[in-house]
Amino acid sequence: MRLSLCNEVIREMQFAAQCQFAAELGYDGLEVAPFTLAGDPREITGRIISETRRSLAGAGLVCSSLHWLLVVPEGLSITSEDTATRRLTVDIMRRVVEIAAELGADVLVHGSPNQRQLNARGEERARSCAVECFRMVAEDAESAGVTYCIEPLARAETNFINTLAEASEIVALVGSPALRSMIDCAASGLENEDVVELLDRHLPTELIAHVQVNDPNRRGPGEGNMRFGPIVSALKHHDYSGWVAVEPFIYMPNGAACAARSIGYIKGLLEGAA
Repeated sequence: MRLSLCNEVIREMQFAAQCQFAAELGYDGLEVAPFTLAGDPREITGRIISETRRSLAGAGLVCSSLHWLLVVPEGLSITSEDTATRRLTVDIMRRVVEIAAELGADVLVHGSPNQRQLNARGEERARSCAVECFRMVAEDAESAGVTYCIEPLARAETNFINTLAEASEIVALVGSPALRSMIDCAASGLENEDVVELLDRHLPTELIAHVQVNDPNRRGPGEGNMRFGPIVSALKHHDYSGWVAVEPFIYMPNGAACAARSIGYIKGLLEGAA
């Protein structure tokens, strides 16, 4: 497996400096949030793509993945009753798929909790709209050779797709090899799901295409009560060869220190599980 750092953790640095810093810590790649490259994915030009690739390559890194896909522009939603809103949202989803392919990324992580809320007055219609959005973008992902992952998130963040089982239902409905799911350890922990059990059950089915490591207290792995030793052992047991991305939300004392502590902790566990 390969280790990646979510680049917004150190977004106060210029991108080239992010790459150098992550490489010096021992990361293999960066998981890029498009909003850190431009104010709108449609503004990420060929020049920006070239500069981003150059910075990654110069540090010996790759772009592992993209996440925080629908942060900008404002007002996006895969569950909106408004057709124009959904059409714009799918356009942005398709654009980030293109960006992922242009950057050489393997995976996109569709979290974006505020952009997938269900309205109690029309939940079934909203669910159908979301499935159709995923169906459309899965076709683009398949053509681009990338994997689009639906991220289960805790109920504290969104009321739609809170468990791997819910994500699995949508993956099955769409039926595309380019649409899969992933595990965010913090979200699974907040939903009282056993991450090891999920890995043991779903890694053999190839439903899980990506893993993000963080504690339910929203800090880095090893900074809370979740036990990551068994998680790393399960990944090793199943010969997981995908990306493990470090994604804390609370940076103590700062992003750089959090990034350094996290990789040291995970690498120590990997050595222990060898």
